[in-house]
Amino acid sequence: MLTAHSPFELDAAAQGRAAAELHLLSRAVGADEREAHFVVPEIHCAGCIARIERALKQLPDVTEARVNLTTKRVRLRWRAPASPPVIETLQRLGFSAHVHDAPPAADDATRGELVRALAVAGFAAMNIMLLSVSIWAGAEAPVRALFHWISAAIALPAILYSGRVFFRSAWASLRHGRTNMDVPIAVGVITAFGLSLYETITHGPHAYFDATVTLLFFLLIGRTLDHLMRERARTAVEGLLRLEARSATHVAPDGAHAPIAVDDIAPGMTLMIAPGERIPVNAEIVSGNSDVDLSLVTGESTPEPAQPGGVLWAGALNLSAVLLVRATATARASFLADMARMMEAAESGRSQYRRIADRAARLYAPVVHLAAFLTLIAWWAASGDPHKAITIAIAVLIITCPCALGLAVPMVHVAAARWLFAQGVMLKDGGALERLAETDSVVFDKTGTLTLAAPQASMVAGADPSALLCAAALGARSLHPYARAIARLTEGAPMAFECVREEPGAGIEGMLEGACYRLGRPAWTQMSADAPADEDAVLLTRDGEICARFVITHTLRPGAAEAVAALKGAGFQIEIVSGDHARPVTALASALGVPHAARITPAGKVAHIARRTEEGRKVLMVGDGLNDAPALMAAHASIAPASAADVGRNAADFVFLRPSLMAVPEAVLTARRAATLVRQNMALAVLYNLIAVPIAIAGQVTPLIAAIAMSGSSVIVVANAMRIGRSASP
Repeated sequence: MLTAHSPFELDAAAQGRAAAELHLLSRAVGADEREAHFVVPEIHCAGCIARIERALKQLPDVTEARVNLTTKRVRLRWRAPASPPVIETLQRLGFSAHVHDAPPAADDATRGELVRALAVAGFAAMNIMLLSVSIWAGAEAPVRALFHWISAAIALPAILYSGRVFFRSAWASLRHGRTNMDVPIAVGVITAFGLSLYETITHGPHAYFDATVTLLFFLLIGRTLDHLMRERARTAVEGLLRLEARSATHVAPDGAHAPIAVDDIAPGMTLMIAPGERIPVNAEIVSGNSDVDLSLVTGESTPEPAQPGGVLWAGALNLSAVLLVRATATARASFLADMARMMEAAESGRSQYRRIADRAARLYAPVVHLAAFLTLIAWWAASGDPHKAITIAIAVLIITCPCALGLAVPMVHVAAARWLFAQGVMLKDGGALERLAETDSVVFDKTGTLTLAAPQASMVAGADPSALLCAAALGARSLHPYARAIARLTEGAPMAFECVREEPGAGIEGMLEGACYRLGRPAWTQMSADAPADEDAVLLTRDGEICARFVITHTLRPGAAEAVAALKGAGFQIEIVSGDHARPVTALASALGVPHAARITPAGKVAHIARRTEEGRKVLMVGDGLNDAPALMAAHASIAPASAADVGRNAADFVFLRPSLMAVPEAVLTARRAATLVRQNMALAVLYNLIAVPIAIAGQVTPLIAAIAMSGSSVIVVANAMRIGRSASP
């Protein structure tokens, strides 16, 4: 693995090795471009993103540089055959770098550190606040001094332990001549503690340990939630990559069989795929007939026949018989790898929200500190009393503490998440509420979303009732979804079929009392190529004579029609985009009265959403399959049912737990309500500062009153957030 070296400047030999390794670990993405991914663990805010992207784009021959905050990866493209000095450039910026082709594992150590820091800060803030209540109530000077020293003894280790998350980042940034949002945070916390300690040493009446530790506590809440959100997003990509095969059986030209690592598979190699194995790379079928589960590609649970000359995608599951395939791509250029890259690219596109939040945080802290500093200078010059000037400046610093502003958004998100959970909807990302409230278009997948995933079978009237028992007995011997649906039609005693054999892609047959029964496709069961094809029909035949006909249908999900009508009434543009065959998609779309597109691949769904985005639409994607995961990530917001594949659930912003699709319009209504409350809370927080700050600067507020005002503004914001449960439309 290529890693950053020390010192910052590499010698000529090291640069040559780095360039050679970079070329080896990159991949071609066109006739004259190459691409590589770098893991940069130190990335944690918008400042890091902007600095890295700006520096890399200035390198010769670099055509694109994108940073993904969630996976902490840099995606770089450059013109071949050049090898830009990427590692050296990142070193000069103070970042380490590693070339890697898979996303990093979830950072359990960082998560544990944040949770412990949050717990320590919360415990310290609670205890210091209890001591402060006694001081505010008018404790005598000796008791006040004792409580101040106890508060200092609690605050110091708490700040050193919990604040190191910010101090370490701020120091690393300053040491390399740059700033990030943690620099003003660290300065503010240290300054407030230092002034409080000075007041304690000089037996002053006021100290502000409570405000300092409480501020740190709220800042850690935001940092912890942000880390958990990014960790969840990484899980979606990792879950997809876990579907990759790890090895395959290579068939040499002389017929010898040998295991081979997937990364060592080259185009043109012949591979043997046994039943139950996943296709390791994109390939074409050389020989063999089987059923293949293509749900990863099409989203449909119904297996499709695989025949010589057919094309298979990496990740598809071979079900019935041995296949010999010829690899057409390497592992890094195959379908699963492309899907993972699409999911990462889609997540990177959402970073504008995080960038806006980071810029606001970087602006707010310096303004607060500047206001307190200018107040200190002005009052010192006007009164000549440094103690009075410091006291007023501290009051300004406390009263402008961004607690209310910091609670304005997360408290609404917490209240909304609790309300949605009561309604059977899980919210995975608070920022998704804002995106969901902005959506104006909905793209539905069909199977598993608008319809239930398991197909339903019904026997056409007029057949001999005993034929149902025969069909169910044969169907019970197969894993095909259509056969299982027929088997569920009866609970009668199973018939003792002999010589049962399943024909991949056609059906299943067995012998009973000397007669050959077949259950499957019309042409195969009637032993005639001229039999009419009907993709939704399954026949049971006895020696080629039809005994029963079964119709296969997909049941509409409960509440689907009502949900579509509700969304239409709210002004949404509705579409169905499915990987299923055209006929069932058209029938469903006609019944619901919405436009549709059928036989769409995962990349096609992403492209469809991209086109709607270019038209100015903000798309809500509702899907459930593995093939929907990139589209769920690419959409402005996304919802999946609890029955969805693991990757789909991880990729979606919301997961609804109940069967009814009415969860979708209810989630939209709640999101719009939450957006209204967020705007109200922001307005309340800003109004509080507009009123309180001038009064504090004028010297009319003591630190005690400032702390009460700060707490009061937070209580108002929290109380307003609790109104999310009202049913009135925003």
